[in-house]
Amino acid sequence: MRYQNLILIGTSHIAAESVAKVEQTILKEQPGIVALELDRRRLIALLHPQKAKPSWKDIRRVGFKGWLFSIIGAWVERKLGEKVGVMPGAEMLNAVTAARAVDAQLALIDQDIEVTLKRFSQALSWKERGHLLVDVFKGVVLRTPEFSFDLSRVPSEKLIAKMIAQVKDRYPNIYRVLVTERNHVMAHRLAHLMLQHPEKTIVAVVGAGHEKELVQLVKEHLQKHGHS
Repeated sequence: MRYQNLILIGTSHIAAESVAKVEQTILKEQPGIVALELDRRRLIALLHPQKAKPSWKDIRRVGFKGWLFSIIGAWVERKLGEKVGVMPGAEMLNAVTAARAVDAQLALIDQDIEVTLKRFSQALSWKERGHLLVDVFKGVVLRTPEFSFDLSRVPSEKLIAKMIAQVKDRYPNIYRVLVTERNHVMAHRLAHLMLQHPEKTIVAVVGAGHEKELVQLVKEHLQKHGHS
């Protein structure tokens, strides 16, 4: 998805298609900036996974629910990644490598993961906790996912929209913290990069579920500054 000097690549974190597309796009476009849906902590964890083991000390910083969510989320992603032979976050690592190859500046546009997990701990309702346990059990243990698609490919826009609608309905607080709030942070940072570097092409690598709203939010930020 392209808007002015911004190219957004919507990825799936365990899709081989995403890993290849990220590298191909960066090498082809030769951007001046590669923006990643990461913060400093998550980038370090990807580059040095042996040093990124979660500890009980993390509970005090992000809250028990946020800490537990990060553990379960990482486990689920790892299990799904094993099915398709792609390490979670491989597309981000490929983006870093490709950015270095074309001498592009790296920009980390996501909200600090500790802020996100702390907000998650505060926002998660009892109802959503129950839904989460049931859905993880059905999807991972019983292997009866609500949506069936090829894990090696990025889901279609229609399927993404359907999944987002269900998450909004079933997990309104989780969606607000994990998607809406982070989209506003990332859009603000992308718009700032576009305004500061209008002469540079910016390739942004984000999850496919963020892509459509991010473009709209970036447009709104730029319009506030007199750019359309």
